[in-house]
Amino acid sequence: MHEFELIRNYFQKLSKKSASSLNLNDDVFFDKKNKLVISVDTYVEGNHFINFKKPDLVIKKIIRSSISDLICKGVQPKYYFISGSGNKKSFSKSNLSKISKSLNQEQNKYKIFLSGGDTVFSNKLSFTITSVGFANDVIFRNRAKVNDDIYISGNLGDSYLGLLVLKNKIKLNNSLSRYFTNQYFLPNIQLKLVDQLKKFANTSIDISDGLLSDLDKMINAQRLSYKIHLKSIPISNNLKKILNLKKLSKINYISRGDDYQVLFTAPKSKRGIIMKTSVKIGVRITRIGLIQKNIHKSSIVDHNDTVISVKNKGYLHKF
Repeated sequence: MHEFELIRNYFQKLSKKSASSLNLNDDVFFDKKNKLVISVDTYVEGNHFINFKKPDLVIKKIIRSSISDLICKGVQPKYYFISGSGNKKSFSKSNLSKISKSLNQEQNKYKIFLSGGDTVFSNKLSFTITSVGFANDVIFRNRAKVNDDIYISGNLGDSYLGLLVLKNKIKLNNSLSRYFTNQYFLPNIQLKLVDQLKKFANTSIDISDGLLSDLDKMINAQRLSYKIHLKSIPISNNLKKILNLKKLSKINYISRGDDYQVLFTAPKSKRGIIMKTSVKIGVRITRIGLIQKNIHKSSIVDHNDTVISVKNKGYLHKF
């Protein structure tokens, strides 16, 4: 089974009496009456991060990816809880000092507050983060409309190249290596979009598992499809440089996950306000495609409108 089959077959029915659980088919729990929004994420060494040689950076990546779930819903994160399992090597005094310092920096950067958690001895290192915010409304999944434009914030692909550098699967000079590994460890999550998204987005999700994989999740309960233009997908100048230099294909880098950008749809009538917002808050927002009726198969096309075959649509947990 993959993760969504597991949830659907064994746990979805347990949430039926809790409307706030959103049928376990969204990024968050949303209690409208109490304006309460909660997300939970778990990160396991060897799966969500390679190793713990840089605990200061790993913990920042974890915090940012966790509060990203609230940000893409148009919710300001406020509190977080962190639970960790590890041993005396992973939780050495040196590592704990680095973790504490990084958490303090992230708290100051994003105006969030540590509010509790748990610690457990284990030879398998993992962290679970619960992020909490408050809002009158959120932007749900599965609310896309036919002919909606599809947008993405920021750039895609840098994080995946950073992962390849860390795995020694690609060799770059020191400057570019630092750039891409920083993009992997320190995703540029779009907090500035929090107060803007509700003005134009019909539906949204953050890019954690990959552009195409997360697009499928965003519209998974709707009889809809998408058409994405490869040339429109935004990438950094540094990634463009590497793709050209090493003759690599863009398609293999834009849907591998860990970008934590905001993916959303909006009506064509909102194009003007979206572009004005992009300029006003200094966040790149790019229109990359269109939502269609499902009589058309979801696709990504090149500059000739030819459908491109994609071998890897993103990450999927399998059990």
